[in-house]
Amino acid sequence: MSELAQRIEEFLGERRRENVSEHTLRNYASDLAQFLEYFTPPGGETPPPAAIEAVMLREWLGHLHGKQLQPASLRRKLATVRSLFKYLVREGLLKRNVAKLLRTPKLPKKLPAVPTAEQTNGLIDAMESAELHQCQPARDVAIFELLYGCGLRVSELCGLDLADIDITERWLRVRGKGKKERQVPYGSKAAAALEKYIAERAPSTGVTAVFLNTRGDRIGDRTVRKIVKFYSTMIAGDSSLHPHSLRHAYATHLLSDGADLRSIQELLGHSRLSTTQRYTQVSLEDLMAVYDKAHPKA
Repeated sequence: MSELAQRIEEFLGERRRENVSEHTLRNYASDLAQFLEYFTPPGGETPPPAAIEAVMLREWLGHLHGKQLQPASLRRKLATVRSLFKYLVREGLLKRNVAKLLRTPKLPKKLPAVPTAEQTNGLIDAMESAELHQCQPARDVAIFELLYGCGLRVSELCGLDLADIDITERWLRVRGKGKKERQVPYGSKAAAALEKYIAERAPSTGVTAVFLNTRGDRIGDRTVRKIVKFYSTMIAGDSSLHPHSLRHAYATHLLSDGADLRSIQELLGHSRLSTTQRYTQVSLEDLMAVYDKAHPKA
C-alpha cells in the first residue's frame, strides 16, 4: 500500500471515530478513492503526500473540469482533499496545507426548481388512490408528507427513530448536519399518514427506525430517492423531482404564505440566514411572473 493510500485510510478512520454521518463518510471515501486513482499512474509509483504540490492539485482539478463535473461536485471534492491535507498537517505529517492554495470553483446563481403548492399536494393526494401495486404505500405517503410537511433533508428522514416523534404535540426531533438537533412541527395530514404507517410497520428485531425497507431495517437515502422519483414519474410524469425538491417547496411555500425568514431558518436547520435568503429570490421570481401575466403595462 502506498503512503497516500495509507494516509487516506487513517483519515477515514478518524472521520469514522468522529461519528460523521454515513452519507458524509461515503462521499469522503468515494472522492478520495478517485483522488488516489488519479495520482497512481499505471505502472508508476504514487507520490507521497509531502510530494504533492499545489501545481499538481491544479492539474487534478483541471482533470475534473475536463470530465464536465458540476461546480457543486468540484467544490465537494476539493473540500474533501483540503480536509485530508488539514488532517495530515495536524498530525505533523505535512508542513502546510497546499490544497488551501486552490481557488474554490464558484457556484452558478441557480434557483431551485420548485413545484407549486397545488402540484405538490395534488401528487401526494393522488398517491393514496393510485393503484401502483407498491409493497408499502402507507410508508411512501408518510415519507412524502414529512419531506414536504416538515422540510426534512433525506438523511434526516432516514435517521428518524420512533422516540423522535411526539405524537401528542406533533413535534419531531430532527438530527441535522453536524449532529445538530432541532424541533420541527408537523401537521394533521402528516400525523394521519404517520399513524396509518406505524400501525402496519413491521421492523426487524431491535430496529427503532421510523421508516423501514422491505427487510424491516432502516431505510436508506437512495431508496427514498427512488420512491420519490417513482411516484412523481408515474403520477405527475415528472422524473426530475427528488427529496430536496420537496424541501425547497416547503420553504418557498412557507415564505409565500407570510412566514418570516428567521422562522424558516430555524425550521430548515440552516446555520446561516444567507442560505435561507435564496428562497426570497424564488418568491420574487413568482411575483414577477404574476406581474408580467396580469398587469396591463407589463
